[in-house]
Amino acid sequence: MEYDYIIVGAGITGITAAEQLANVYDKKVLLIDKNDHIGGNCYDYYDESGILVHKYGPHIFHTNNEEVYSYLSLFTTWNVYNHKLVCNINNTVIPVPFNLISIDKTMQDDNQKITTALLTEYIVNDTLPLDKLKESKNPDIQKLVSYVNENIYTPYVKKIYGVDPEKICEVDGVNINITISYDCRYYQDKYQAVPSNGYTSMFENMLSNHNINILLEHDYNDIISIDLENKKVYFNDEEYTGQLIFTGMIDEFFNYCYGKLPYRSIVYMNETVDQIHFQENASIIYPNDYHFTEITEYKYITGQHARNTTIQFAFPTDYNPKYDETNIPYYPIITEENRELFRKYEKLTEKFPQITFMGRLCNYKHLNMDEAVQNVHDVLFRQLKHEIDEEYI
Repeated sequence: MEYDYIIVGAGITGITAAEQLANVYDKKVLLIDKNDHIGGNCYDYYDESGILVHKYGPHIFHTNNEEVYSYLSLFTTWNVYNHKLVCNINNTVIPVPFNLISIDKTMQDDNQKITTALLTEYIVNDTLPLDKLKESKNPDIQKLVSYVNENIYTPYVKKIYGVDPEKICEVDGVNINITISYDCRYYQDKYQAVPSNGYTSMFENMLSNHNINILLEHDYNDIISIDLENKKVYFNDEEYTGQLIFTGMIDEFFNYCYGKLPYRSIVYMNETVDQIHFQENASIIYPNDYHFTEITEYKYITGQHARNTTIQFAFPTDYNPKYDETNIPYYPIITEENRELFRKYEKLTEKFPQITFMGRLCNYKHLNMDEAVQNVHDVLFRQLKHEIDEEYI
């Protein structure tokens, strides 16, 4: 088959691109992934005990983007789920992001003064980044900032990224905000849900068009070669004149010519527990104690009923592609120095009009699921809108 598009990476970006190209633009697509499954880091499956788990850590779909929500709703029904994340500090479990309940539970000697200061200076239900509160001159608010910094932010970020938190410009993995309310939801978005039958089922529906061929367990380097000097793409040793969409690591694509962009990885370990529930919340983070950062119990997220349960431990570690346990680049380590390195690679992409670079690894930034989907729609529409009848624009 002659392919109009070859897509490298079957994560949510690659899957959305394949679906749009096949269904909206009537293109023939080859989707390649080195894993034995589709879905990238959103992949989920039923374990041996019958519990639906997310292989690469909990993924909760949340958005205020009605168009993205409506689009994905073409391929799944949803279970409404408002994620609540709690933090274990000295055996006291508190909501995160830090809210008025968190203050009451951890700062009992000063909770009334701090709450009064917050309500005087800010608006009820506001959610404010920690850096914004640092600007306050109120000593009670500064006491709160210091507490959150010392007990949650600094130790947790150091655990996740393995570097001095002061060097990190952009943080993923924990919402370091203060919410001026008693609302314990981790996200405040209008739509919060998980696919009723799981993410993998949703992705399978997205890829059901006969114009899409899927090739798993293949490293793209085995079948695609890039002539960086002459700006040509070869597929199975023949020059490929169609379009390539690349969603992998941008530094790897360019053979690390400027050096490697740093990442952190995570080792996830699952355990089946012979009891109805192991903990009182879906996810509990541990910023200070233990080597792991989080324990997730998936029955809270999926709504399953079973006599046993599955829990998952998350152990941050250095990214190392040589070992199966650490070869997934989860978190880009976004420092000013690394951003500058990324910009050099980004500049190189301009010389390859035949190739579209999309996704979090190509952009070296954190992307929520809705952002990834919207980005694909926007990019493809800009490139191909001339092929759609005007009545559909």
